Amino acid sequence: MSNNSLFRKKNVQQIMAQAQLADANSDTHALSKHLKLRDLIAFGIAAIIGAGIFSTIGTASAQGGPAVIFLFLFTALASGFAAFAYAEFASMVPVAGSAYTYSYVAFGELIAWIIGWALIMEYAVGNITVAISWSDYLTTMLKQIHIEAIGLNGIHIPAWMQMDYLSAANGFQEAKTQLAEGLQFKALGSNLQVAYEAWTSAPRIGSFHLVLDIPALFIIVLITWLVYRGIKESRNASNAMVIIKLAVILLVIAVGVFYIDMKNWSPFAPEGISGVLKGVSAVFFAYIGFDAISTTAEECENPQRDLPRGMMWAIIICTILYIIIALILTGIVPYEQLAVGEPLAFVFEQINKPKMTFIISISAVVAMASVLLVFQMGQPRIWLSMSRDGLLPKRFSKIHPKYKTPSFATIVVGFVVAVPALFMNLTMVTDLCSIGTLFAFVLVCGGVLVLQNKPDVQRGSFKTPYMNAGYVLPYVFIGIITIGILERVALWDSNLQLFDRVYNFLNFHSWSDFGQKIPALIFWLFTIFLTILSVPKKLSLIPTLGLLCCLYMMSEIPLQNWIYFGIWLLIGLVIYFGYSRKNSVLNQVG
Repeated sequence: MSNNSLFRKKNVQQIMAQAQLADANSDTHALSKHLKLRDLIAFGIAAIIGAGIFSTIGTASAQGGPAVIFLFLFTALASGFAAFAYAEFASMVPVAGSAYTYSYVAFGELIAWIIGWALIMEYAVGNITVAISWSDYLTTMLKQIHIEAIGLNGIHIPAWMQMDYLSAANGFQEAKTQLAEGLQFKALGSNLQVAYEAWTSAPRIGSFHLVLDIPALFIIVLITWLVYRGIKESRNASNAMVIIKLAVILLVIAVGVFYIDMKNWSPFAPEGISGVLKGVSAVFFAYIGFDAISTTAEECENPQRDLPRGMMWAIIICTILYIIIALILTGIVPYEQLAVGEPLAFVFEQINKPKMTFIISISAVVAMASVLLVFQMGQPRIWLSMSRDGLLPKRFSKIHPKYKTPSFATIVVGFVVAVPALFMNLTMVTDLCSIGTLFAFVLVCGGVLVLQNKPDVQRGSFKTPYMNAGYVLPYVFIGIITIGILERVALWDSNLQLFDRVYNFLNFHSWSDFGQKIPALIFWLFTIFLTILSVPKKLSLIPTLGLLCCLYMMSEIPLQNWIYFGIWLLIGLVIYFGYSRKNSVLNQVG
C-alpha cells in the first residue's frame, strides 16, 4: 500500500516500538507509570458518576417511570460490549491514544484522524458542559450555607459573576420585552430575573457588559493545574473525590430506602417501552467517560492486565448504584415529578430533609469536579498521540521533564475549555458529547471485527470471548421486526385503507419529517447489512452487538446534532488535508 494512501495503517509492532523509544528517551517523551487497578476503577467511577446521577437521571425517570432501570441495564450492556472492544485493543496496544490509536491499527490514518478529531470534540464539549454545571451546583450550595453564630445567611456571588454572557444577554432581552408588556418584575421567571440582574449590574467596558462565569473558570484552572502537575496528583485527587461521593450516595440509599412508597412503583412502566427509550440519550450521557481510562494506558504499571478489569468493574459498580438510586427516587415521589435539574436534592426536599439536601449539593460539586478531572486528563493524551504521529504539531507531544505530563497540550486544553465556559451556554452539549462518544464506540467495536480473522496481528493478553453472531443475530433481528409489526398492527384503525396504513407506518409527512428519520434509517440499513454479513463472515457476537447498540443510541439523537457533528468533522478534514496528511510520520518513511 502506498505511503500516501488515505488508509495507510500502523501495525502493533510500530506503535510499541514508538512507545519503547519514548521510554528510552524519558526526559522528553515518556509518561510516568503510577496507576494500579484500584486507581483505574476510581477513574472510571469518577468519570461515570457525575451529571448522570445528580441531574439526567431525573429526566429519564420522569419519561420512563421506575422501568428506567431497564434502560440503565441496556445502556450498561451496550457500554459493556464496547468496553470489551476497548479492553482488547488496550491489551493489544497499551499506549495513550484510546480509540484514535485503535482506529489507526484497524482502519488506517484517515479514519484515525476522524475519530481523534471526534474525541477532541467529545472531551472539549463535555468539559465545557461539566464546568458550567459545576458552577451552577456551587452557587446553589453556597446559598444554602447558614451559620447563625456569625449571622451568615448564605454566600451570594454577584449574578454577573456566575452566569455566561449569552444567557445573560438573551435573558435580559426577553425580560425587557415582558416588562414592556406590563408584567411585574416579580412575576418573571427566576432565570429571567437572574439574567436581568446580571446584565444590569455587570461592569462595562464601553458598551460591553462584563458577564463571566467565574466559578466555571476557577474549576477549570484548578483541574488543569492538577493534571499539569502529574498523574500521581491527579490520581490522589480523583481517589479522594470518589470516596466522598460514594459515601454520600450510600448515605442517600441508607436514608432514602425508609421513605419508599411501593405504590409509586405502580405502574412500573407507565409509558411502555417507548417511554423508557425516550431517556436513552440522557442515560447514556451518564456512562460517558469510562473510555477515558484507556487514554492512561502508558501510565499504568500493568496496562494489559489492569485496563480491561478497570473498565469492567467501573461499569458494573456504577450500574448497580444507578439502578438503586433510580428505584429510590421513583419510590419516594411519583415518577412524573422528577423532571427537575437536581432530582436527588428535590426528593429530599419533598420529605423535609434539608440537611440531606445540603450534603447532596456538596457531593454534586465534588462529583462534577471528578468528572472534569478525568475528561481534562484524557484529552491532552489524545493530542499527544496525534502529535507523535505527525497529525498535529510536535509541541503537543512535549512531556514536562519534571512532572512527566503532556504539559503544552494540557495548557492548550485548559484554554480551549475555559474560554467558551466563560461566555457560552451550550444548550445541546449533552447530545453533541454523546454522539462523539458513540461514534468512537462504534469504530472501536468495528475495529475488533475487522481484525478478528487476521492472523498476522499481534494480540494482547485479553481477547473478547468469541461467539458466532451468525447463530444469534438473524433470529434477534427477525424477532424485533416481528414485534414491531405486531405493535403497529395493534395500533392501526381497522377502518383505514391499505394505502393509509402504509402511509401512517412510514409516517413521512414532510421532507423535514423524513430528515428526522435519517438517523434511524442509517441504523436499520446497517443492522440489515451486519445481520446478513454475520453468517458467512462468522462475526464475533459481542463487538457486533456493541456496534449495533451504540449505533441505535446514536439514531435516537436528533438530526440537528448529527448535522453539527458533520460540520465538525468537515472542519477536521480541512485540517487533515491541509496539514496532517503531508506531516504524517507514515508519510515520511519509505
